[in-house]
Amino acid sequence: MIFSWLSGHNSLLLIVSLFLVWCSPSSAAFSMLRNTNVCRESNLPPLYWGQDSYGANNPSDTTNWQQPISYYCNDDAIDTFPVAFLDQFFTTGGLPSINLANSCTNPPFSGTSMPNCTFLGPDIEACQAAGKIVTISLGGATGSAGFSNDSQAQAFAQTIWDLFLEGSSPDRPFGSAVLDGKIRATLMCQIAPQCPYPDAYIGTTLNAVGFDAVYVQFYNNYCGLNNYNNVNAWDFGTWDNWAKTVSPNPNIKVYIGAPASPSAAGSGYINASTFATIIQQTQSQYSSFGGVMLWDASQAYGACFFLKVMVVSGLANSRYDRAVKSALTAGGTVVATSAGTSTAATTTTSTATTVATTAASATATATGTSCSGVSAWSSAIAYVGGDQVTYNGQLWTAKWWTYDDVPGGESKGHISWTRY
Repeated sequence: MIFSWLSGHNSLLLIVSLFLVWCSPSSAAFSMLRNTNVCRESNLPPLYWGQDSYGANNPSDTTNWQQPISYYCNDDAIDTFPVAFLDQFFTTGGLPSINLANSCTNPPFSGTSMPNCTFLGPDIEACQAAGKIVTISLGGATGSAGFSNDSQAQAFAQTIWDLFLEGSSPDRPFGSAVLDGKIRATLMCQIAPQCPYPDAYIGTTLNAVGFDAVYVQFYNNYCGLNNYNNVNAWDFGTWDNWAKTVSPNPNIKVYIGAPASPSAAGSGYINASTFATIIQQTQSQYSSFGGVMLWDASQAYGACFFLKVMVVSGLANSRYDRAVKSALTAGGTVVATSAGTSTAATTTTSTATTVATTAASATATATGTSCSGVSAWSSAIAYVGGDQVTYNGQLWTAKWWTYDDVPGGESKGHISWTRY
């Protein structure tokens, strides 16, 4: 199992003195040796699920609050879903407790503070059947978490095994569902520090433990993605140097942790097209780059539901996770947009040159249901809400940001176009 540890998420502190280390299962889709991962999960982004960050920031929009985890497993945008969070290590009856926001408000098992969320078990198993990795994230956004000695940590490890993995307990929060991983000789452990280097709270641990990946939170700090062009702020290069010269694991991968919409963090959000360029420049420049981590599922999807509002304010960025996936797997070329010119990094590969692509305007000349002057749909162009294309002799209008979604492709769950 991959455990994700967050340091100071949402500006609060997480102090972990000893870390549990569990293995990741082998996966044809996801590999720490690649640099195309999106941790929502070639490797795709990890996407945190469980905290309904969008709902917390948009309390009146109940329709678009966080959905069951299986809802987010219906397409190929994400490989990995860390469930957030197991936020209390020792509570009533000596067991930990989980907080899954609106996804589970059931009362706890008798004599414990562990919520009975067994109804989520089939959803987790559905995601796993679809080839997704479902893990548990320890710590979270509140207070400190740690152990007073080795024996306490070892006992806690057994508790986690019994509650979430292949052990046995009457208080398993997800019932018979078994989260991914098992203990073996090859271990897998991930951690999510804040971007200031060294991390003030877990820097010593980072230097002592051979983690397999770090999900660096490039938001809510001066070194956030919004300061990418400031050489005195953006410090991925520092983390790359740490990975190669300080980390006990010379093969460790460094992920860019990013907010998936403007309301996902206090600072650090950037639009998808800007992020695409950053991803590809980082991917080509730093061998330690492993992919992208997004916070969180509700934000990645919730942004598209508020598209009309966001278009007016210039923040349109529907399905941020899909945009990130496109950038990671575009092979060194920034995905074209439907409204202008996009310039890729000048060194996306050793032989790459500057790429400037101007997509044909698909909106200006269409009137009524006429297709005159409207360009044909292209899988190589990213469209925004309101763009029009022709496909199979019919006129289509994009509902929101969309890339490589065939008009009329509802059978795949991609209902991104309206036919006229």
